[in-house]
Amino acid sequence: MSNAYILAGRRTAVAVRQGRFAELGVAELGRGVIRDALSDADVHHHQVDEVIMGNALYGGGNPARLLALAAGLPERVSALSVDTQCCAGLDAIALAQARIDAGSANVIVAGGVESYSRSPIRQVRPRRSGEAPQTYDRPPFTPWPDCDPDMIESAAELAARLAIPRERQEVFAMASHRLALADATIGSELSVLNDLASDEFTRPLSPALCKRLKPLAGIDPYSVTAATTAVEADAAAVVVVVSRELLEKRNIKDPLVNIRGSIARGGDPLCPGVVPIDAGLALLKGLGLQAQQIAFAEIMEAFSVQAIACIEGLGLRSSQVNHRGGALARGHPIGASGAILAVRLFHDLRRAGHGQLGLAAIAAVGGLASAMILETH
Repeated sequence: MSNAYILAGRRTAVAVRQGRFAELGVAELGRGVIRDALSDADVHHHQVDEVIMGNALYGGGNPARLLALAAGLPERVSALSVDTQCCAGLDAIALAQARIDAGSANVIVAGGVESYSRSPIRQVRPRRSGEAPQTYDRPPFTPWPDCDPDMIESAAELAARLAIPRERQEVFAMASHRLALADATIGSELSVLNDLASDEFTRPLSPALCKRLKPLAGIDPYSVTAATTAVEADAAAVVVVVSRELLEKRNIKDPLVNIRGSIARGGDPLCPGVVPIDAGLALLKGLGLQAQQIAFAEIMEAFSVQAIACIEGLGLRSSQVNHRGGALARGHPIGASGAILAVRLFHDLRRAGHGQLGLAAIAAVGGLASAMILETH
């Protein structure tokens, strides 16, 4: 068993790109969730050893340090920023677990923050005098251009390869929105920012609207549309990870949430969406667990087809997965998405009580995936 426990978890609502959080940089997005999570955990600022934050789009620097200072943490608190793209928020929490298991820290604030709205415009510096800088949308994630696909194209290819038709993808997306709209517990995990107390994108999604949408990639019946693709978004999410030694000094009545284990895996860069299957199965096997033992699973919904493939590949039942809606209903703030999965899982497990297991899993461009299992005691 790991020595690392999550004492609290908070996130902002997820706002669509150029939506309610359009004017906010990463410091404004994340400082409130850090303060609220520490307050929930009854951990004083001077007890924090480190802040570890995932981020993909900030454009350099060390946004974790920016957040630590903006949240009012002591200057001595160290800060580490992680960029494994979509996996970064969950990887940050896994790093916190590893640091605490190694005995090098007792309290770490870990998670992710992303502002698509304020992300910098990227340009390649000219090689020669007189040349203009070249603007680009994203850096390469493999050294081979023919093995570094656009994610929407990759999702459409996956749909065709697995014969998952557009209609099935749309049914999955509609269910994600429906479950999110019905969620009466979301308030427990949110830190209200800019008066936004629910995920901005969530809405009733009808079959008629889905049918009207033009394909973003692929050819019917296996195309991918805006309804079956998570929108670009802004958000922040953190958990407070502490050591067993710190917990032993307290009398906590609520169920304790242990980070039972975590894993990071690589796979085929041409099909990154299904790499969470290998990561999740390896983690379950390594911990001696079966998929049927998982009470709650938070599987990233970057695309309907990718989520469907991962759920089936991991051997999970639909009732176990994203039972309060997923990223299709809220959006995808790249570096924060994995941390949002962990925050939601933490709150579900706390409500469920002792002896429950939860799984979070997410994929990233370049053929990466991360998975984590939490357990209540």
